Amino acid sequence: MSNDLVTADITRRRPGNLAQSLVDDVCRMISQGVVRPGDKLPTELELMAVGGVSRATVREALSRLQVSGIVETRRGIGTFVLNVPGSTVSRLDPATIVTLQDVIAILDVRISFEIEAAGLAALRRSDAQLASIEEALKRFEHASDTSGSIVSDFQFHLQIAQASNNRYFADIITHFGTSMFPRARLDTVAIARLDRQQKHERLVREHAHIFEAVARCDYDASRAAMRIHLANSRARVVKAHEDLSI
Repeated sequence: MSNDLVTADITRRRPGNLAQSLVDDVCRMISQGVVRPGDKLPTELELMAVGGVSRATVREALSRLQVSGIVETRRGIGTFVLNVPGSTVSRLDPATIVTLQDVIAILDVRISFEIEAAGLAALRRSDAQLASIEEALKRFEHASDTSGSIVSDFQFHLQIAQASNNRYFADIITHFGTSMFPRARLDTVAIARLDRQQKHERLVREHAHIFEAVARCDYDASRAAMRIHLANSRARVVKAHEDLSI
């Protein structure tokens, strides 16, 4: 597929949230067959030039596409299309999650379905799915920066959802994307305060407890471990909100 056709379509992007607009454009082009699974996307520099956006904007858009399983970035080679996305109409717009109250509301929603997804994963997961969960846990444990931590955290929760063998759990998490994680959405002041509470080691332990319960095929323990993890996340965000209100 000619990159000229791809970039020509991207230049018609509407104003608004630039990263999400770029995501929507790429998804639309894939759905319409302008680019197909296996095709290589334009380079970062080409996307920056035709869209008139910064490198950070392009990388944010590619990151959202990658964690959604739509594209894959191969170091030193480029970014390639993996899958045809579903309708973007129902996709949660990360631009609407801008306050601590929004993040708390998202955590409430996550608590309502991720607990059951973890329980079902314990009952239904395959050995291969368990290995994928463990690999995501290891990547999260060894993440060296906030961006890497968020992506690997997302992958861990996505693998749990996929192991439930109910595709709707995975679809919901994919629609949320990395926007469902507090440290991906809070403003600079809130992040600074929240990071002092959300120690990486504690988060790793919480994830490990979920993995261990799923590995044991323990439905009740898996649900309990997920509930504790998400309730702790919510409590940390509420604490940050209260601190900012003082």
